[in-house]
Amino acid sequence: MRPANRRRSAVPRSEAAANTRPHEERMAKTRRLYGILAACVAIAALALPARAADDYPLGPDSQRQPGVPQGTVTRYAWTSRIFPGTERSYWVYVPKQYDPTKPACVMVFQDGGGFQDVNGQFRVPVVFDNLIAKKEMPVTIAIMIEPGIVPAASANALPRFNRSFEYDTPDDRYARFLLEEILPEVGKRYNLTREAGGRAICGASSGGICAFTAAWQRPDQFSRVISFIGSFTDLRGGNTYPSLIRKTEPKPIRVFMQDGVNDQDIYSGNWYIGNTDVAAALKFARYEMQFVTGSGGHDGRQGGSILPDALRWLWRDYPAPISTPTSTPQPVMAVLRPGEGWQSVPIEAASADALAVDATGAVYFAAEKGIYRLDAAGHATLFRAQTGRVSGLAFGPDGSLYACLPDRRRIVRYDADGRETLLARDVTARRLSITHQGDGYAADPQQGRVWHLLPNGRKRVVGDTLAGANSVLLTPDQSLLLVAQASPGKYVVSYHRQPDGALSAGQPYFDLQIPYGQAASGAQAMTVDTEGRLYVATAAGLQVCDQAGRVIGVILNPERAPATSLVFGGPERDTLYVTAGGKIYKRKTQAKGVLSFQEPIRPPLPRL
Repeated sequence: MRPANRRRSAVPRSEAAANTRPHEERMAKTRRLYGILAACVAIAALALPARAADDYPLGPDSQRQPGVPQGTVTRYAWTSRIFPGTERSYWVYVPKQYDPTKPACVMVFQDGGGFQDVNGQFRVPVVFDNLIAKKEMPVTIAIMIEPGIVPAASANALPRFNRSFEYDTPDDRYARFLLEEILPEVGKRYNLTREAGGRAICGASSGGICAFTAAWQRPDQFSRVISFIGSFTDLRGGNTYPSLIRKTEPKPIRVFMQDGVNDQDIYSGNWYIGNTDVAAALKFARYEMQFVTGSGGHDGRQGGSILPDALRWLWRDYPAPISTPTSTPQPVMAVLRPGEGWQSVPIEAASADALAVDATGAVYFAAEKGIYRLDAAGHATLFRAQTGRVSGLAFGPDGSLYACLPDRRRIVRYDADGRETLLARDVTARRLSITHQGDGYAADPQQGRVWHLLPNGRKRVVGDTLAGANSVLLTPDQSLLLVAQASPGKYVVSYHRQPDGALSAGQPYFDLQIPYGQAASGAQAMTVDTEGRLYVATAAGLQVCDQAGRVIGVILNPERAPATSLVFGGPERDTLYVTAGGKIYKRKTQAKGVLSFQEPIRPPLPRL
């Protein structure tokens, strides 16, 4: 939602924006319409308890001070590609202390017209002048951006207001808009830092959740966040943040939040409760965070009053980088090791996929030229050449390596010397899993089937009508077979295994998270550990599930590339290997993997 009582004042125009009168006329009309909407919010606020006008007075840092160098504010126009058809104004504040030979920090503000107003509630140019002069924040260029509109087709039509779509949507589109359009454009004129520690983002109401989303999606680009009266409610799914924060591997961001107990309570939720839930989740996950509360409503009075203090807190100890929380009670941290991140495994082979692990913990993978083996030092040697495309690998109890060859519609096995024998034909399998007794299962997404594979080469369908069945996996005790569906749906189906290998009692058991705007989880592969936890490679990350079918943690994908296969490897089977973007990554964990071709183990009882 949009804060009420926002005022605008004229600022100098740049030469680049000199010929934008049609744009300015459209934006003037749009601002008047936004003003009407803001007035509606103000009228609704009359129902809230009365407050004295000076409850949140502006302090000296929000007032012009004699002798303080003043920066310049310039207005520009922009037409977006990422938000097609939208037009907007934005303002760039440059402090007097800016030195073009040195990269300046940069801070982005949503609803830029209100933040650039030197007579308004926030007065960013004035506050920046004062704090930069006192060296209480670094030399920082502010970019204050309006939400986009798609201009009206005629005088009797309204423009399309893009504000909620841009701000309330919990995906990476707005971050991309900044990184691919606005920052490069401003960077043509000014020397802006490219380091996440030198980039901050701020907003109020829907602009506040937008600021958090940009940093949450791209912590490698934005590490400092201020959210005033943030709209963490179900306008477009922002109410999911508390659970995401609690489950997801911590990120290197610092967050300042503010809200009032009399903030609005409407169809999408209660703003104060939403902010309180997000703050509690950040505290639980041990983020650097501050949550300042007051008696106000859905307006910028308290936010404007405390902006100088919020900036001091946000930029304290700069240029020291923002640290990633380590000692947290999050369940995912029972798997991960503090300070251990993804490491790239240097291999010469291209398009790595289809990981498998042998009894020694050595990792095998498929690539363009064949199947490779990684030794303990991480060196890759060719195990079998000219295999054709391999989509899945798994070892059997006799040491044979089984491979899915979808282009040849076959499943084959290789002995220790790489000699190939046929196991099954007319199967376009994606992944497979072999039991300790030598039989196995394969997922066939094209036919929507699960095949039971016998050592003598016979096969039979034990599960059908499973569209998108992309991966199969045995639980540690091998009593259940798990089937992941990449699309459609969001579940991993759990089946009970009968003595003859047949499947029964199927349930859509593991409830995976789906990124906003996507129709399915995109599950690619699975593995399990000795505690009975299930790991699923998805677009949202490596989702960690407990035995009861609940997602208890999300491990971030390496370099933002979705993983396509994953295994626990190494001599102790405590190193998680994944393929992503055709590369191999690894990270040491506190968990230990299970090999299905070895004797079953009984994991601990689940917490129900």
